[in-house]
Amino acid sequence: MAKRQFKYVGHSVPRVDGVDKVTGKAKFVGDIVVPGMLYGKILRSPYPHARIRAIDPTEAEALPGVVAVLTAADIDDLNPIYNGRPIIAMHKVRYVGEPVAAVAALDLATAEEALGLIQVDYEELPTVVGIDAAVKKDAPLIHEEKGSNIGTHEQVRRGDADEGFTQSDEVVEDTFTFPMVYHYAMEPHSVIAHYDDNDEITVWSSAQHPFQVRSDISKIFKVPPSKVRLIINYLGGGYGSKSYTKFEPLALALARKAKQPVRICNSVGESMITVRRHGARVRIRTGVKRDGTIMAREAEIYLDTGGYDDNGPQVTARSATRVLGPYWIPNIRTDAYQVYTNTGSAGSYRAIGAPQVIFAGESQIEILAAKLGMDPAELRMKNLLKTGQELRPGLKGIDANLTSSLKSLIRESGWKKSRKKKNAAVGMGCAITNAGATPVSVAMIRMQSDGIANIAAGSTEMGQGVRTTLTQIAAEELTLPMEQFRMLGADTKVTPYDSSTGSSRSTTLMGTAVQKAARDLKQQFVKIGAQILSVKPRQIQVIDGALISGEARLTFKEAFERRFGKGAGGEMIGRGEAGPEITDHKLPVFWEVGMGTAEVEIDHETGEVKLKKFISVADVGKAIHPEHCIAQEEGAAMQGIGHTFFEQLIYDNGQLINPNLVDYRIPTFDDVPEEFHTVLVENGDGPGPFGVRGMAEGGILSVAPSVCNAIDRATSVRIKDLPLTPERVWRALRDAKK
Repeated sequence: MAKRQFKYVGHSVPRVDGVDKVTGKAKFVGDIVVPGMLYGKILRSPYPHARIRAIDPTEAEALPGVVAVLTAADIDDLNPIYNGRPIIAMHKVRYVGEPVAAVAALDLATAEEALGLIQVDYEELPTVVGIDAAVKKDAPLIHEEKGSNIGTHEQVRRGDADEGFTQSDEVVEDTFTFPMVYHYAMEPHSVIAHYDDNDEITVWSSAQHPFQVRSDISKIFKVPPSKVRLIINYLGGGYGSKSYTKFEPLALALARKAKQPVRICNSVGESMITVRRHGARVRIRTGVKRDGTIMAREAEIYLDTGGYDDNGPQVTARSATRVLGPYWIPNIRTDAYQVYTNTGSAGSYRAIGAPQVIFAGESQIEILAAKLGMDPAELRMKNLLKTGQELRPGLKGIDANLTSSLKSLIRESGWKKSRKKKNAAVGMGCAITNAGATPVSVAMIRMQSDGIANIAAGSTEMGQGVRTTLTQIAAEELTLPMEQFRMLGADTKVTPYDSSTGSSRSTTLMGTAVQKAARDLKQQFVKIGAQILSVKPRQIQVIDGALISGEARLTFKEAFERRFGKGAGGEMIGRGEAGPEITDHKLPVFWEVGMGTAEVEIDHETGEVKLKKFISVADVGKAIHPEHCIAQEEGAAMQGIGHTFFEQLIYDNGQLINPNLVDYRIPTFDDVPEEFHTVLVENGDGPGPFGVRGMAEGGILSVAPSVCNAIDRATSVRIKDLPLTPERVWRALRDAKK
């Protein structure tokens, strides 16, 4: 069978939003001005743990220009708790920076001044920072009603782990730590909220999941979802930091009291304490036979979730699965614990729960390979899951060819040649993640009489290029030029439902909905053409926006006019949806693959480690837009470089001491490897349009373990704590000499 030729899919076409973004026409929440809009500021707790005895906003309310001051006393009539946290601190604060009050004023300067006039009487409580402190037997309780500082406990069991270790010839056990890190999306969190006299709510937000935020607001403010409107234009990056509900309810409660729209925009420092990635401690034990067969794995994972849940339960659940790696392991015992501490809350961040545990698991694979005298790639290849094989009981079998991806990595990275060099500083990491969140997405394509097709889809454009990708899919199906399509941001009042933009799901799930909508619209044209041309629908081909049967040719525009009359207007609507049936009601929707190799250069005098070469493999099923795929994979790898080498949020007795981009370092162009290359594997075996599967999270996973594995191979020094600051590496090298 001849391979299908695509006109738009599989090509790196210009971004549909590119011109708007580079010219400044694209509007973000911070650019929007709503008539009558006030400016909001949040008063944040200076204490990590304290009881609120009293709040007196009188002086602030009396300041000229102040319209409203919000405290917990103003939300008694609401359901004030969402994602385990209150709209605003009630009775107690649990981290430095927790909102205690908020001000709406005519200008920012006045709002800022008013914050200093709010009197808050605190009773300081013992502070709990760090996993070790939180899990001590007599640790102060952050949430007294829970009875301990442990939240969610997730476990995975298969076989008999103890028996598996008994049958193993080599058993290793290690403990690894992973830092708290910040997403650093270029646009900090921003919200404009308006609550009118008829309980009609409008929120402009930088939210990744508008429909989930709508649902939370509906419950909190006790109004039907139909009265809540979320409008999302563009996001300046997300990476999970803008998943779920953040401070939209607070801004809305303030707007309700002020009776005017209110805008609140975080600073970078404020976003740092709004959400972060979970710090972690992972104890992991793995047993293997002499021939390299993995027999058992046990893991005990503690995740620092901060003061409140946010997305901690889901992160905990994912970590207990992802610690298993991409391998068949007959005997499993993993336990993951969500731990409360007096720090800013942790939530979703690219490949939730995976970087922490993959770092541990993939480091240990190479420790075992060294003990067995095996090539680490050979050890991995021997144990990789086969297509259809089950990683964890209850989850869908593997739907990707992992062996094919690893072979590609070995070939493209020159692994075998590099390994021949004595003490070559090269390392590898392999991972899979159970990606693709709730499989519910709905889309429409509305064709106007002028031939313009408007794609209505709730996926959020946050830099990943989803508007371009969905347009490519629609253009391919309808055989129309991409210039004839338009796609705006999500607006829950008019845009069909989409469960979320995250977990690598949009191209697969919303792409499926858009593809079905395009096919629905196309079939409507085919039906019209069949009537006009007096043929059967199956006798019509659709080519370049025209209906063709033999010598007869009818353009979509001509068919449209024959249906509604010339100049009469009209509209044709195609509808499509993706639901649980896309994978026969089994989760995950797809498995995402992340594999990579690193080559480093180590300065033994200073401890500085430089990443010279990084090669990654991404199994995308089908690359709808190859350049986007490569950019996302390498963007993820750069974030992996950050948490591997220098990124960490540092707390001292509950105070974040590096809440800015001077003291908190992120990767720059100087940190880009000299050789940086991504291999796209396209087997066409994904569940989405044209065989696509989601990607863009896998690239972050293999950086840390491959770098640490490279250091160990070159120096025989195994570093189990991130980040690899020069001081940490220097001390490890020095201690090894002793």
